[in-house]
Amino acid sequence: MPEPAVATLHFWTVPSRAVPQAVWRMAADRAPLRRTPGLRFAKLLGTGSGRTFTPRDADPCRWGVLAVWDDECAASAFDDGVVVRNWRRLAREEWQARLRPLASRGQWSGQEPFGRPSPHRWDGPVAAVTRARLALRRASRFWSAVPPVSADLHSAPGLHLALGIGEAPIGLQGTFSVWRSAAALNAFAYDRAPHAAVVQRTGKERWYAEELFARFALLGASGTLDGVDPLTR
Repeated sequence: MPEPAVATLHFWTVPSRAVPQAVWRMAADRAPLRRTPGLRFAKLLGTGSGRTFTPRDADPCRWGVLAVWDDECAASAFDDGVVVRNWRRLAREEWQARLRPLASRGQWSGQEPFGRPSPHRWDGPVAAVTRARLALRRASRFWSAVPPVSADLHSAPGLHLALGIGEAPIGLQGTFSVWRSAAALNAFAYDRAPHAAVVQRTGKERWYAEELFARFALLGASGTLDGVDPLTR
């Protein structure tokens, strides 16, 4: 697959009274999303705190869509399209980001959605997506290992934002995070003891049936989460 030009991520926060409509949108939007011109890959996502990666983390008021596009024009057209408009009618808050893949390893639903980008330097804020499909017979060991890493992530220097993301409450899960710089992300990924220990265990214990790790240049972002621009944190 050619290197994608751009990826987008939208998060919407809906009032509690609109949660049933948001759940319905997660099913109803699949067909119009697939028909969107210029779309290469997309996932409708639930979100959560990412503290334990179990259903008790879930935030029923926040939902999202991650998409990969042929070009900037397709990404911009989507932002004015029916899927986004329908969510905006429900939402009391929106945050969106435009991303360019810098590195990607692994697969998501049997695909390499972000291609295989050629490494290059980026001096601005960076984002990271991790996604895994758990090997269910090893899930309990994975869940027991998560809390120390999550606690360390949420206190890591240079972190602007960290959310759990998932296509299902159990077994299909990941994280989206935004960092002040590539150096800050690297320090967490390689220098912090809790994360390094889990990375080592992942290889030995084979927790995942499928996994993906991707890094992005944050080209731009707008909106708020919990009433705050995450990039000001």
